[in-house]
Amino acid sequence: MNSHFNQLQPYPFARLREAMQGIDAPANLSTIPLHIGEPKHPTPKVLTDALVQSLNELAKYPLALGLPELRQACADWLHRRYDGLTLNPETEILPVLGSREALFSFVQAALDPLADEKPVIVSPNPFYQIYEGATLFAGGEIVFANTNAPRFLPDWSSVSDDKWARCKIVFVCSPDNPTGSVLTREDWAELFDLQDKYGFIIASDECYAEIYFDGHKPLGCLQAAAECGRSFDNIIMFTSLSKRSNAPGLRSGFVAGDEKLIKPFLLYRTYHGSAMSYPVQRASIAAWNDEAHVEENRRQYQQKFDRVVPILQQKFDVRMPEASFYLWLPVPDGDDLTFTQELFRATGVQVLPGRFFARDTEQGNPGKGFVRIALVDEVEKCVEAAERMVAWYQK
Repeated sequence: MNSHFNQLQPYPFARLREAMQGIDAPANLSTIPLHIGEPKHPTPKVLTDALVQSLNELAKYPLALGLPELRQACADWLHRRYDGLTLNPETEILPVLGSREALFSFVQAALDPLADEKPVIVSPNPFYQIYEGATLFAGGEIVFANTNAPRFLPDWSSVSDDKWARCKIVFVCSPDNPTGSVLTREDWAELFDLQDKYGFIIASDECYAEIYFDGHKPLGCLQAAAECGRSFDNIIMFTSLSKRSNAPGLRSGFVAGDEKLIKPFLLYRTYHGSAMSYPVQRASIAAWNDEAHVEENRRQYQQKFDRVVPILQQKFDVRMPEASFYLWLPVPDGDDLTFTQELFRATGVQVLPGRFFARDTEQGNPGKGFVRIALVDEVEKCVEAAERMVAWYQK
């Protein structure tokens, strides 16, 4: 088997299962799982109807390029969402089987195994574990830029010049998982300056871009580039319907950006066998073309945060995220693992230790001392979980 398997670390949820062995919730309380970022709002009918109505198309082989109608729907959505952003659906947009699959496979396509020196990929820390796994399997070196309070944005200055000189890709996650932070235009401009200096690809993971509050839309990488008067050279963004449309099981998203990156990525995917079935494409077209269900989705998340945050603030120093459906809660005594274990033992509320999302660096492990809370369950369950946490901590 591939020797790179030996470099992989257990996924956060596997580490959590091991850490929770032998710890039971109270018998008189139902468990409330807030550790997995899996949307639980109903998948919109506009999507499921289109899926069912096109099941007869399962009899046909799909193309990796996707239907023209789907690529146009993606382009139209980008234009609406990002204030007139215009991309060519023929050359600058490519449907993918969810962002997770695309993030991983893009790295395999982008890194040159015959390069004279080992390529570096820079990642935020904490981070989405796919960034690391993709790097290791492609034979690269992962370098972390810690995200720390108060803004929880990557500290690019912590990356040494020699690492930047070998850097081929920088992963950016905005809105960020797990902290919910968002890059401003000035933050993007800082990264663009580094890109001009070192020539790396910016891979922008924007899966949470549609979950924001009070109308404050997160600025996307392509939009920021356009506003800064830049081309899309060496920029590729990733998004999906999983969070936007409560359809994580559909496995549908798209990538957009530099056509010089899209073209070879399409060739890779043609060999890789990553074509999206026609029913999924039809459902995706319906989803990208509809905004009503997305507005309702945001309303429900806004309601959860409006009710949960004030409860938790009675005992915890927690703040509203700028976007996403996560709370990045600082643990009062700093021991996020013990907090997670004792919270579940006493209340049946399951959260995830921040250290499991991050790696140790010379600057420390920036996830330690935090827990991630995913407000994905129904409103009353989230409220009950917050009330249990406060009551437990008061004791």
